Amino acid sequence: MINIEKRDKIDIISFTVNKINALIIDDIRDSILKVFDNSNSRVVIDLSGVEYVDSSGFGCFLSAMKAARNNYSVLKFANLEPKVTELFELLHLHTVFQIYPDMDSCLRSFR
Repeated sequence: MINIEKRDKIDIISFTVNKINALIIDDIRDSILKVFDNSNSRVVIDLSGVEYVDSSGFGCFLSAMKAARNNYSVLKFANLEPKVTELFELLHLHTVFQIYPDMDSCLRSFR
């Protein structure tokens, strides 16, 4: 369901599912939050292929943002599908999270 890889000291979280919802959030929340155990972590959540996120998914992302801030870390998002982009905008979360259209521009933003 979730993959975490490290590239240039940046943790990249991606998913093997196309929906992040209440049915799977318990399985992925701990893995996402665990990357913020170390201070000054740099994390990208890659949402390519994820076509839907429900309120529990957005709650998890907000918890991750809080964990990042509490540990002097940075959380960014990349590769949002159009429908997920609409949800972020509808909820005004595009003003809360740093969102990039692709992985390359997101990774460059850490420099």
